[in-house]
Amino acid sequence: MSSTYGSRAATIDAMTTFVLVPGMCHGGWCFDDLAAELRAAGHTVNALTLTSVGDPDTPPDPAVDLETHVADVVRALDAADGPVVLAGHSYGGLPMTVAADRRPETVDALVYLDAFVPRDGETARTMTDDHERAWYGEGRATGLVPKLPFFDARATDHPLATLEQPAVLAHGLERHRKRVYLYAKDWGALTSPFVDTLARLRDDPAWSVHELDAAHNLMRDVPEQLRDLLLDAARR
Repeated sequence: MSSTYGSRAATIDAMTTFVLVPGMCHGGWCFDDLAAELRAAGHTVNALTLTSVGDPDTPPDPAVDLETHVADVVRALDAADGPVVLAGHSYGGLPMTVAADRRPETVDALVYLDAFVPRDGETARTMTDDHERAWYGEGRATGLVPKLPFFDARATDHPLATLEQPAVLAHGLERHRKRVYLYAKDWGALTSPFVDTLARLRDDPAWSVHELDAAHNLMRDVPEQLRDLLLDAARR
Protein backbone atom coordinates (compact mmCIF):
# COMPACT_ATOMS: atom_id res chain seq x y z
CA MET A 1 0.00 0.00 0.00
CA SER A 2 1.65 3.20 -1.17
CA SER A 3 0.83 6.82 -0.47
CA THR A 4 2.23 10.31 -0.64
CA TYR A 5 2.28 11.70 2.87
CA GLY A 6 0.63 14.97 3.84
CA SER A 7 1.24 16.74 7.16
CA ARG A 8 -1.24 15.99 9.93
CA ALA A 9 -1.30 15.85 13.69
CA ALA A 10 -0.48 12.64 15.50
CA THR A 11 -1.23 11.81 19.10
CA ILE A 12 -0.85 8.60 21.06
CA ASP A 13 -2.33 7.60 24.37
CA ALA A 14 0.35 5.15 25.54
CA MET A 15 4.05 5.76 26.10
CA THR A 16 6.29 4.11 23.50
CA THR A 17 10.01 3.44 23.35
CA PHE A 18 11.65 4.46 20.08
CA VAL A 19 15.00 2.88 19.20
CA LEU A 20 16.68 4.77 16.35
CA VAL A 21 19.51 3.27 14.27
CA PRO A 22 21.71 5.60 12.17
CA GLY A 23 23.14 5.02 8.72
CA MET A 24 26.72 4.75 7.51
CA CYS A 25 29.33 6.97 9.12
CA HIS A 26 26.78 8.66 11.43
CA GLY A 27 26.09 8.44 15.15
CA GLY A 28 22.99 8.83 17.24
CA TRP A 29 23.52 12.59 17.08
CA CYS A 30 21.91 12.60 13.61
CA PHE A 31 18.59 12.03 15.41
CA ASP A 32 19.03 14.77 18.04
CA ASP A 33 16.20 17.01 16.86
CA LEU A 34 13.85 14.13 16.11
CA ALA A 35 14.55 12.53 19.49
CA ALA A 36 13.78 15.80 21.25
CA GLU A 37 10.42 16.01 19.47
CA LEU A 38 9.51 12.44 20.40
CA ARG A 39 10.52 12.97 24.03
CA ALA A 40 8.47 16.17 24.13
CA ALA A 41 5.48 14.04 23.13
CA GLY A 42 6.07 11.88 26.22
CA HIS A 43 8.00 8.97 24.77
CA THR A 44 11.33 7.30 25.51
CA VAL A 45 14.02 7.50 22.83
CA ASN A 46 17.28 5.61 22.48
CA ALA A 47 19.23 7.00 19.52
CA LEU A 48 22.06 4.54 19.03
CA THR A 49 25.64 5.18 18.07
CA LEU A 50 26.78 1.88 16.63
CA THR A 51 30.16 0.39 17.51
CA SER A 52 33.07 2.09 15.76
CA VAL A 53 30.86 4.47 13.75
CA GLY A 54 29.97 8.13 14.16
CA ASP A 55 32.02 8.80 17.28
CA PRO A 56 34.83 11.24 16.45
CA ASP A 57 36.61 10.36 19.71
CA THR A 58 36.87 6.66 18.79
CA PRO A 59 38.90 5.53 15.76
CA PRO A 60 36.84 3.28 13.45
CA ASP A 61 37.78 -0.39 13.55
CA PRO A 62 37.82 -2.40 10.29
CA ALA A 63 37.21 -5.60 12.28
CA VAL A 64 33.66 -4.49 13.12
CA ASP A 65 31.05 -6.34 11.06
CA LEU A 66 27.28 -6.46 10.68
CA GLU A 67 26.86 -8.86 13.59
CA THR A 68 28.61 -6.34 15.85
CA HIS A 69 25.96 -3.77 14.97
CA VAL A 70 23.15 -6.30 15.29
CA ALA A 71 24.36 -6.96 18.84
CA ASP A 72 24.27 -3.20 19.53
CA VAL A 73 20.61 -3.06 18.51
CA VAL A 74 19.69 -6.26 20.37
CA ARG A 75 21.17 -4.83 23.59
CA ALA A 76 19.04 -1.71 23.17
CA LEU A 77 15.93 -3.83 22.62
CA ASP A 78 16.69 -5.93 25.69
CA ALA A 79 17.00 -2.77 27.78
CA ALA A 80 13.76 -1.24 26.50
CA ASP A 81 10.70 -0.89 28.68
CA GLY A 82 7.45 -1.65 26.89
CA PRO A 83 6.72 -1.99 23.18
CA VAL A 84 9.37 -0.67 20.80
CA VAL A 85 9.12 1.20 17.54
CA LEU A 86 12.40 0.32 15.84
CA ALA A 87 13.49 2.75 13.13
CA GLY A 88 16.61 2.82 10.99
CA HIS A 89 18.03 5.21 8.42
CA SER A 90 19.80 3.97 5.28
CA TYR A 91 22.38 1.31 6.29
CA GLY A 92 20.63 1.15 9.68
CA GLY A 93 17.91 -0.94 8.06
CA LEU A 94 20.30 -3.90 7.97
CA PRO A 95 21.15 -4.31 11.66
CA MET A 96 17.63 -3.32 12.74
CA THR A 97 16.06 -6.04 10.57
CA VAL A 98 18.30 -8.78 11.94
CA ALA A 99 17.81 -7.54 15.51
CA ALA A 100 14.03 -7.48 15.08
CA ASP A 101 14.18 -11.04 13.76
CA ARG A 102 15.87 -12.07 17.02
CA ARG A 103 13.57 -10.09 19.33
CA PRO A 104 10.10 -10.31 17.75
CA GLU A 105 8.39 -10.16 21.13
CA THR A 106 9.92 -6.73 21.81
CA VAL A 107 9.54 -4.94 18.48
CA ASP A 108 5.99 -3.76 17.84
CA ALA A 109 6.61 -1.71 14.70
CA LEU A 110 9.39 -1.29 12.14
CA VAL A 111 9.99 2.00 10.33
CA TYR A 112 12.57 2.18 7.55
CA LEU A 113 13.83 5.68 6.77
CA ASP A 114 14.98 5.44 3.14
CA ALA A 115 16.78 2.28 4.19
CA PHE A 116 17.75 -1.25 3.28
CA VAL A 117 15.20 -3.99 4.01
CA PRO A 118 17.29 -7.16 3.71
CA ARG A 119 16.10 -10.67 3.12
CA ASP A 120 18.05 -13.66 4.39
CA GLY A 121 21.53 -13.77 2.85
CA GLU A 122 21.49 -10.25 1.42
CA THR A 123 24.16 -7.63 2.07
CA ALA A 124 24.34 -3.89 1.58
CA ARG A 125 26.62 -4.53 -1.38
CA THR A 126 24.19 -6.90 -3.10
CA MET A 127 21.17 -4.66 -2.48
CA THR A 128 22.61 -1.34 -3.60
CA ASP A 129 23.54 0.09 -7.01
CA ASP A 130 26.84 0.49 -8.87
CA HIS A 131 27.36 4.05 -7.67
CA GLU A 132 27.17 3.02 -4.02
CA ARG A 133 29.27 -0.09 -4.65
CA ALA A 134 32.00 2.12 -6.11
CA TRP A 135 31.98 4.14 -2.89
CA TYR A 136 32.23 0.97 -0.82
CA GLY A 137 35.16 -0.10 -2.99
CA GLU A 138 37.15 2.92 -1.84
CA GLY A 139 37.48 1.13 1.49
CA ARG A 140 39.01 -2.05 0.08
CA ALA A 141 42.62 -1.25 1.03
CA THR A 142 41.95 -0.13 4.61
CA GLY A 143 38.73 -1.94 5.45
CA LEU A 144 37.10 1.45 6.07
CA VAL A 145 34.78 3.23 3.63
CA PRO A 146 35.67 6.95 3.69
CA LYS A 147 33.07 9.38 4.92
CA LEU A 148 31.79 11.73 2.22
CA PRO A 149 32.99 15.35 2.19
CA PHE A 150 29.54 16.83 2.83
CA PHE A 151 28.84 14.72 5.92
CA ASP A 152 28.63 16.27 9.38
CA ALA A 153 32.01 16.93 10.99
CA ARG A 154 31.22 14.25 13.58
CA ALA A 155 30.91 11.53 10.94
CA THR A 156 33.61 8.87 10.66
CA ASP A 157 34.78 6.33 8.13
CA HIS A 158 32.67 3.16 8.12
CA PRO A 159 33.79 -0.49 8.50
CA LEU A 160 33.53 -2.22 5.12
CA ALA A 161 32.80 -5.60 6.72
CA THR A 162 29.38 -4.37 7.87
CA LEU A 163 28.40 -3.92 4.22
CA GLU A 164 29.63 -7.32 3.06
CA GLN A 165 28.46 -9.68 5.81
CA PRO A 166 25.10 -11.26 4.91
CA ALA A 167 22.00 -10.70 7.00
CA VAL A 168 21.02 -13.94 8.74
CA LEU A 169 17.26 -14.12 9.24
CA ALA A 170 15.44 -17.09 10.74
CA HIS A 171 12.00 -15.65 9.99
CA GLY A 172 10.35 -12.94 7.94
CA LEU A 173 8.97 -9.68 9.27
CA GLU A 174 5.40 -10.94 9.52
CA ARG A 175 5.57 -11.19 13.30
CA HIS A 176 5.65 -7.41 13.70
CA ARG A 177 2.36 -5.56 13.91
CA LYS A 178 3.30 -2.70 11.63
CA ARG A 179 5.88 -2.26 8.87
CA VAL A 180 6.43 1.19 7.39
CA TYR A 181 8.75 2.27 4.58
CA LEU A 182 9.61 5.93 3.94
CA TYR A 183 11.11 6.48 0.50
CA ALA A 184 12.95 9.71 -0.34
CA LYS A 185 12.14 10.72 -3.91
CA ASP A 186 14.85 13.37 -4.33
CA TRP A 187 18.29 11.95 -5.03
CA GLY A 188 19.20 14.77 -7.41
CA ALA A 189 21.12 13.52 -10.44
CA LEU A 190 21.51 10.07 -8.90
CA THR A 191 19.09 7.17 -8.87
CA SER A 192 18.05 6.12 -5.39
CA PRO A 193 19.84 2.94 -4.28
CA PHE A 194 16.51 1.95 -2.71
CA VAL A 195 14.43 1.99 -5.90
CA ASP A 196 14.34 -1.82 -6.03
CA THR A 197 13.26 -1.95 -2.40
CA LEU A 198 10.43 0.47 -3.18
CA ALA A 199 9.31 -1.67 -6.11
CA ARG A 200 9.25 -4.76 -3.89
CA LEU A 201 7.24 -3.17 -1.06
CA ARG A 202 4.94 -0.53 -2.55
CA ASP A 203 2.14 -2.91 -3.57
CA ASP A 204 2.51 -5.27 -0.61
CA PRO A 205 -0.60 -4.83 1.60
CA ALA A 206 1.46 -5.74 4.68
CA TRP A 207 3.49 -2.56 4.26
CA SER A 208 2.61 1.11 4.59
CA VAL A 209 4.80 2.88 2.03
CA HIS A 210 5.16 6.66 1.89
CA GLU A 211 6.96 8.40 -0.96
CA LEU A 212 8.27 11.70 0.41
CA ASP A 213 9.31 14.83 -1.45
CA ALA A 214 12.65 14.91 0.31
CA ALA A 215 16.31 14.06 -0.07
CA HIS A 216 17.92 11.08 1.67
CA ASN A 217 18.46 12.91 4.97
CA LEU A 218 14.83 12.80 6.04
CA MET A 219 15.71 14.02 9.53
CA ARG A 220 16.88 17.31 8.01
CA ASP A 221 14.47 17.70 5.10
CA VAL A 222 11.08 16.69 6.52
CA PRO A 223 11.41 16.64 10.32
CA GLU A 224 7.73 17.25 11.06
CA GLN A 225 6.49 14.60 8.63
CA LEU A 226 9.05 12.16 9.96
CA ARG A 227 8.00 12.81 13.55
CA ASP A 228 4.32 12.36 12.71
CA LEU A 229 4.92 9.15 10.76
CA LEU A 230 6.89 7.67 13.64
CA LEU A 231 4.17 8.63 16.10
CA ASP A 232 1.60 7.12 13.77
CA ALA A 233 3.58 3.86 13.69
CA ALA A 234 3.25 3.73 17.48
CA ARG A 235 -0.55 3.85 17.38
CA ARG A 236 -2.12 0.59 18.51
